[in-house]
Amino acid sequence: MPAHEDVRDLLGRRGLLCAAALLGAGALAGCATREGGGATTPANLKGKELAKAADVPVGGGTVVGDLKVVVTQPREGTFKAFSAVCTHQGATLGSVEDGMILCPSHGSGFGISDGSVKEGPARAPLKSYPCQLRDGAIYGV
Repeated sequence: MPAHEDVRDLLGRRGLLCAAALLGAGALAGCATREGGGATTPANLKGKELAKAADVPVGGGTVVGDLKVVVTQPREGTFKAFSAVCTHQGATLGSVEDGMILCPSHGSGFGISDGSVKEGPARAPLKSYPCQLRDGAIYGV
């Protein structure tokens, strides 16, 4: 009898399916922490002023290092907030130039409108955070 049939006999079909589901869930959980993409705003940023709107140029942005957040304005009046932690090796992002959020450590670049990777070595997008313009400033929501 082949080895895989021995395992099926020991676990039974239901046990094997449960084991496979648990392994798959563990793999997905591991990926979720490494992927960027959408995220809820961290508690320390909710309701907090992230930047003055006047400090965020149209087509650019500003890195707020002490909050580890980047606020961008891809189009006039549209503001976006992202984690300022590079998804490659965790360095704090350094600047926003030519429509990209740049990492000074290894040269990764991320799009100002969606945090997507434009230049590697990073492979995952930046986490995005909900934000809103209120009284001339951008706040975490």
